[in-house]
Amino acid sequence: METINCSVFIQTLNEESNIQRCIDSLKWSDDIVVLDSYSSDRTEEIVLKNGARWVQHEYKGRAAHQNWAMENIKFKHDWVFYADADEIVPSNLLEEIKKVTSIPVNENPVVAYQIRRRDFFMGSWIQRSSGYPWIVRLFRHDKIGWERKANPVPKIDGQLGALKEYFIHYPFSKGINDWVWRHNRYSTYEADETMNSLQKSDFKVSGLVSRNPALRRYALKQLSFRLPFRPFLKFIYLFFVKMSFLDGKAGIHYTFLQCFYEYLIVLKIKELKRIKNGKTI
Repeated sequence: METINCSVFIQTLNEESNIQRCIDSLKWSDDIVVLDSYSSDRTEEIVLKNGARWVQHEYKGRAAHQNWAMENIKFKHDWVFYADADEIVPSNLLEEIKKVTSIPVNENPVVAYQIRRRDFFMGSWIQRSSGYPWIVRLFRHDKIGWERKANPVPKIDGQLGALKEYFIHYPFSKGINDWVWRHNRYSTYEADETMNSLQKSDFKVSGLVSRNPALRRYALKQLSFRLPFRPFLKFIYLFFVKMSFLDGKAGIHYTFLQCFYEYLIVLKIKELKRIKNGKTI
């Protein structure tokens, strides 16, 4: 397979069931780096068997983890494509990556590209219930950083671009139990971030109309921190505004899972407030 002037960065934790498929879709890179959070399964064995580099570091939130990687891992190429182990890169997206990374860096003002994500659940693309989000996944490793423990917001030193194609995500590849386990952890991070945001009063209305989808999503999230009945509002938004029911049974089930996740965040915020005020849990 023809290689491309682009390194690959993958984060893992016990991904033996996913990592081979992920790497198979990324073998166009001659510099695949896996940052692992001390897996206890066969992830390392599979990664090394495929000739990828193996690095381990303690996980302390996604932004901190990714920032550590950009500061401490020496990538072979200026461009880095970031992937999770439960994701793959289709051939159409690969052609776009090849095109933009072949431009000399001193001739390309763009230092990061947003790419849309297609989430699959129960064998279906859940376009409406998952939102088909834009996420920064291709970037110059010296021009980017992140903030927030969960759903990190990229801080880019330069111009932001966008690719037309998409990458594929299988968030339930390890089952419902794993999804709940991960989102229990994410909800703790979100509760912490909510408390920090409320204390700082850093919500900016201008972010709601930003041309940057990542900043717009962040502003919407900050707004949601300040609204009552968040799980109910999330249901109204997904089911009636986004019409998630058009995604079929998968969309309906995923809508309720998203509301459950929102409810966990709300309960953990209440718990943190009680602790702060010296009340019993």
